[in-house]
Amino acid sequence: MMKIALDAMGGDFAPKATIEGALMAQKALPKDVQIILIGKEDVIKQELTLLQAPTDSFPIVHAPEVIEMGEHPTKALSQKTNSSIAIGFGMLKQGAADALCSAGNTGAMMVGSMFSVKPIEGILRPAIAGFIPKVDGRFGVIIDVGANADCKPEMLAQFAILGSIYAQHVFGWDKPKVGLMNLGEEEEKGSILTQAAHQQIKALGDKINFVGNVEGRDVFTTAADVIVCDGFTGNVILKMAESLYDIFHEKNFLDNFTKLFNYEAVGGSPILGVNGNVIIGHGISSPTAIKNMLNQARLQVEADIVGKIKKAYA
Repeated sequence: MMKIALDAMGGDFAPKATIEGALMAQKALPKDVQIILIGKEDVIKQELTLLQAPTDSFPIVHAPEVIEMGEHPTKALSQKTNSSIAIGFGMLKQGAADALCSAGNTGAMMVGSMFSVKPIEGILRPAIAGFIPKVDGRFGVIIDVGANADCKPEMLAQFAILGSIYAQHVFGWDKPKVGLMNLGEEEEKGSILTQAAHQQIKALGDKINFVGNVEGRDVFTTAADVIVCDGFTGNVILKMAESLYDIFHEKNFLDNFTKLFNYEAVGGSPILGVNGNVIIGHGISSPTAIKNMLNQARLQVEADIVGKIKKAYA
């Protein structure tokens, strides 16, 4: 049985939104997927009762402490060893859970990934993958979207491999097109970082399907299935894309494509390159976003992304 641990206390609207999302996911996911709620047991049971669900709907792992959104991640993880996030990483490390999902403190999730389950051997820096709507109705991968604001060229080359593996095995794309975000298509264009990264990604040869540089105008097109960039650039692009949904909604421009800009459609962002399946949800996650984050975790576990990344760096 697949076991997905959910931080019931994580997020601006927790625990109501997380538990309601877990109930929605439980109905939609295959029967061999078990959701485990981590958090204050009495609070979780009280919320289940308010939602008119049995208090034994899920296995509950009691965690008396909560890492709040504004807390310093490293300090909070070291001081709050009985927090829902810390206990969740313990379960992931011990194999008691196949994936960990949380809409809580992003920094704490990143620190836990780095120092609890730790990076896969050979990975310089794990990265957060985001998902961008494409005009053909699919989602593209953009990596990194915030874990590494400053990068070295060899890190971007690794992001290209991580994003390609994810797109191929979770989205099921054969030879996903990988593009490097730049300010021009020509090989010699860009900053010192992107010029050097271009050469390193190009040198990967047939390990990935590198299509060269892509520009801002290519973000939502099919020019590249995977866009590689530093975390600063990726975060700006992702936040800009998220803001478009509010504009489309306000101006009543919604159709099948523009609806994909709603953050709820994806639910979360995986941290790739660590020894475990870790998904970070948006702080404002709604029940629908939580449900989709849990499904995303299921797809990642089924695709054995961690195993495939380890194989690539063996």
